[in-house]
Amino acid sequence: MVRMDFMVRLEQLLESWKTVRADAAQAVMDMPDGEMDFRPVADLMSFGEIARHILHAGHALAGMMLDGEENLSGPGAREKMAAYAPALPSEPSPTDLAEAMNRVVEADCAALAARPAGFFSGMVTRFDGQQVTRLELLVFTKEHELTHRSQLFTYLRLKGVTPPTTRRKLMKK
Repeated sequence: MVRMDFMVRLEQLLESWKTVRADAAQAVMDMPDGEMDFRPVADLMSFGEIARHILHAGHALAGMMLDGEENLSGPGAREKMAAYAPALPSEPSPTDLAEAMNRVVEADCAALAARPAGFFSGMVTRFDGQQVTRLELLVFTKEHELTHRSQLFTYLRLKGVTPPTTRRKLMKK
């Protein structure tokens, strides 16, 4: 059996999460006016719903970690998450939503970075019942956000808009 020790650097993970979030917030700003309710087919979330989900889910998972919650599954899990919903107007403008997305992830990352290293080795039960460390939950949170950021980018492309990450790559050429 081969043993390999791996190290995930918290600072890099948090910076990467902020970059993913900034790109999602930029996608919100890039969506053409009046298209936040766009959905390619009826049974998918709208562009705006996905953006709000990114904001709420990321903040809820970070908040529950920071508050020492150890069980994110079972009855009442959705209610626990709802308690962490950031304040937004009932119909936020794209600017309101993008600013909240960036502001909240900055605050969450600062609070997470202030925790001692041992905090991240603590075990929690994820919503699917799987036991993971807090660091693994943080990686999952970023991965979850990447999935939804990809949805935002696909919706942008369906509207003829080049996503922010592609624009950056094109500017380097």
